[in-house]
Amino acid sequence: MSLAERKRQLVRDELAEAALKLVAFQGFDETTIDQMAAAAGVSRRTFFRYFQSKEDVIIEFLSDLGRKLSAALRSRPEPERPDQALRQALRVFTDKFSEHPQKSRRLARVTVETPALLARYLERQVAWKQTMTQELARRMASDPATDLRPSVLVAVAFAAFDTALIRWATTPGDEDLDALVEECFTLAFT
Repeated sequence: MSLAERKRQLVRDELAEAALKLVAFQGFDETTIDQMAAAAGVSRRTFFRYFQSKEDVIIEFLSDLGRKLSAALRSRPEPERPDQALRQALRVFTDKFSEHPQKSRRLARVTVETPALLARYLERQVAWKQTMTQELARRMASDPATDLRPSVLVAVAFAAFDTALIRWATTPGDEDLDALVEECFTLAFT
């Protein structure tokens, strides 16, 4: 990566971090692009060099996690049961959220309570599910075009994860997201 590319990535990362923090603490609708740009110390014009909309800031964060999710599933031990491999792969999300639990909980709440963001999150999830289904089918030595098991297992894993995430994001208290995901997986896969 060249010096110019590293500088662009640094600006993008700083802008995204400042924007995510504002959205987490002010709310999505209450946060403007001008506020996001100012918080990162850049102009509105610079914001639009990196993101097309304020929704893209949140979705880009999720996309990065989605790319890591596929890699996490590929790295799981081959003999591991499919549900266990999926559960461990989804730790990409819970581990990232645990780094800054208060901010992450607020961002998750904003995402599930803002129709435009929820739609974009679910749109991204479709792509993640396809990638994970392909990887799970490879691990299971099956063809996802004729064997529904990989698709169903991935869909159930995401349903369990989303159920835990929504509960964690929308209920007061200090419930542990990892424990909620584990509980939902146990209910879904037993």
